Amino acid sequence: MLPAQKQTLETLFADAVKKVADATQGAADAAFVAPAIALERPKVAAHGDVACNVAMQLAKPLRANPRQLAQQIVDAIVASAAAKGLVEHAEVAGPGFINLRLTADAKRAVIGAVFAERDAYGRSQREAGKRVLVEFVSANPTGPLHVGHGRQAALGDAISNVLASQGYAVHREFYYNDAGVQIQNLAVSTQARARGLKPGDAGWPEAAYNGEYIAEIAHDFMAGETVSAKDGEPVKGTGDVEDLDAIRRFAVAYLRHEQDMDLQAFGVKFDQYYLESSLYTEGRVEKTVEALIKTGETYEQDGALWLRTTDYGDDKDRVMRKSDGTYTYFVPDVAYHVTKWERGFTKVINIQGSDHHGTIARVRAGLQGLGVGIPKGYPDYVLHKMVTVMRDGQEVKISKRAGSYVTVRDLIEWSGGATPGSETAPDLLDEATIRRGRDAVRFFLISRKADTEFVFDIDLALKQNDENPVYYVQYAHARISSVLNEWKSRHHGDEAALPTIDLSPLASERALALVAKLAEYPDMLTHAADELAPHAVAFYLRELAAEFHSFYNAERVLVDDAKERDARIALLAATRQVLANGLAMIGVSAPERM
Repeated sequence: MLPAQKQTLETLFADAVKKVADATQGAADAAFVAPAIALERPKVAAHGDVACNVAMQLAKPLRANPRQLAQQIVDAIVASAAAKGLVEHAEVAGPGFINLRLTADAKRAVIGAVFAERDAYGRSQREAGKRVLVEFVSANPTGPLHVGHGRQAALGDAISNVLASQGYAVHREFYYNDAGVQIQNLAVSTQARARGLKPGDAGWPEAAYNGEYIAEIAHDFMAGETVSAKDGEPVKGTGDVEDLDAIRRFAVAYLRHEQDMDLQAFGVKFDQYYLESSLYTEGRVEKTVEALIKTGETYEQDGALWLRTTDYGDDKDRVMRKSDGTYTYFVPDVAYHVTKWERGFTKVINIQGSDHHGTIARVRAGLQGLGVGIPKGYPDYVLHKMVTVMRDGQEVKISKRAGSYVTVRDLIEWSGGATPGSETAPDLLDEATIRRGRDAVRFFLISRKADTEFVFDIDLALKQNDENPVYYVQYAHARISSVLNEWKSRHHGDEAALPTIDLSPLASERALALVAKLAEYPDMLTHAADELAPHAVAFYLRELAAEFHSFYNAERVLVDDAKERDARIALLAATRQVLANGLAMIGVSAPERM
């Protein structure tokens, strides 16, 4: 049902409950508080369109039989003028459930709503004015983005979209860990390659990165190439193999540019890139540590500075500053989150791999220890599990270029139809390959709950049949587009006139089932936003496509009767719009042809 219809029903139930409670002896109890009205969809379609258990909740405080209360509520609802044209039938079931069936006109009203709202259908302003920062990907600039980063990118972008659909002002942020030991290892690895060494050679650094991309960085550094990240200054390779600092700056800029290109191919954009190094250069890390010392939340032991994280639920206290004077990795994370709070983001969501689970308690403890009013549960986290890539029935474990893992670029290329083993820069791939690959990767990577492991089957992503979920959904959109084009050419149809046509011919079980599925879209988006569950969008799209295919295979659309034909065309046009809206929500294209 539509949001406005739901609101009307909630008011009808609330008024009926008040009327019944006032007429019941138990209502004289001053402590009586009417329960909240919760409307649900019955698990069995034959039971109706709306179910409510409020009568059973009232039974104890009103000291009355729940079935009798339910019947009184039903009688009050049916007698209300507001129910006319909305409620066709109401009945009591089981121990006191109330089941309602909506009128056919009320159900078909969703088609008009879709035409009126178009791209905005399903969206809400219930959280308008609220700001939220979503941090995702946040990869170390030490190598290409791997499939785990791809899952983060798909999740983060989709979560940002569903939050925006509810009116949130969403700020997308990428945090670059461009400081620390791993960056030093990157510089040393590139220097070794620049000196002509390769993995396995005598003198090859023990902690070096072994991927072929390191050789590419070294080559361009020695050749004097210039590279720059999207928000960074250009960095030119000096060719001086002894200048480790110059090598470090070039390598970081090179890999940030590489990641920018991968994200561009993936269709993901950020509002801000935040550098970990800036936390040190601006003194924010030192300032945060000093503030924690002043609050008494730290102590010294064995030459190290410890944070009393056990005071905030951690299983043991954690070292902040090691005996050599360097900080452990969660300390800049605390300083970084202080900046989020200071920038006015009272709601923050971090999307990270499940291997970051241990950092949650430490970061939150540090923020609490500062005593600046940051809430206990700040920030929120969405943790995702690993992705296994399969092809030809075998697990794919490595990329030739990355050396030890499958990259996002690999997934996009392979899912778009490129041959495994051929690495191509994203800006050199044809647009069709990028689009096919991006659509498959995005849809697949958000099609399961984040906290479940996922098997990415390249062979399935390449199939052009009903087994491939993204193809199945996109084909529904393309199929409708084809029918609409035929309607326009054969019957001189005008889409602009569809909002005014008579929808009463849409009375069959298949047609009304498809109509009902269209009406579920707004509630689904609300749920996806509240639960940070973008997989709900993918589930819904598959269900909507299934309802469409069932209707289309059962009933001809371009029939001779003009009224029936136009009504069915209107239903298809509304379905196409909702399919396009849902696909856009997860960053997947809605093709006109397949």
